[in-house]
Amino acid sequence: MKFKPFYLYGILAVLVIAVIIIATNQREEKITSMEDITNKEMPQDDVHKNLGKENPMMHGQVKVSEEVKKQMEEMKAAVDANPNDTSKVREYADFLLAAHKPDEAIPYYEMILKKDPKRNDIRFSLTFIYYNKGELDKAEKETNQILSYDKNNSMAKYNLGAIEATRGNNDKARQIWNQLIQDDPKSETADLARNALTMLK
Repeated sequence: MKFKPFYLYGILAVLVIAVIIIATNQREEKITSMEDITNKEMPQDDVHKNLGKENPMMHGQVKVSEEVKKQMEEMKAAVDANPNDTSKVREYADFLLAAHKPDEAIPYYEMILKKDPKRNDIRFSLTFIYYNKGELDKAEKETNQILSYDKNNSMAKYNLGAIEATRGNNDKARQIWNQLIQDDPKSETADLARNALTMLK
C-alpha cells in the first residue's frame, strides 16, 4: 500500500517534531527529557495551561489570560528597549511560538539570524514553524542552510528526509535516511530514521 503524505502528519510528523523541538529547546545546557520534547501540549502550569482555550470564562481563565498578556507585553517591551539582546529576543519569540502565534514569532527569529546566520537553534525553530504550516519549501531552505555550514548535523538530515516524505517523495526520503543511518548508526536520529523507514514500506 502506498504510504500517503497525510499519514506522515499523523505518524511520522511526531518523529520529525520530536527532532526539531530537541534543537529548538537546546541552549547551551542539557536537552530536556524526551517525554517533554515529544509532548505537543503546553506545560500545565498556571501561565500556560489555558492558552488557546475557547471560553476564557471557565475555571479562572480570565486571570490566566491577563497574566499571559501581561507577561507577553513585558517581554515585548524588553525587546523593544534592547533589540540587540538576542537572548531576550529569543525568549519572546519562543513565547509567541508557545502561545500559538508562529507568524508573529518569525520576524523575531529572523532578527537573531541577521546578527548570527549560523544559529542552528533559530533555524530549527523556523523549520518547525514552516513544517507545521505546510510551507515545506521554506522548511527545506532552513534545513539546507544548517547543512551548508554544519554538513554532519544528523537532526537536519533527518528533517530533510521527513520533509521529502511529507511531500510524498518516499524514494528520496529513504535515500536520505539510509545515508543518515550509515553515517551515524548509533545516534538517536538514526533510530528515528529506522522507525520512519518502516512506515514508508
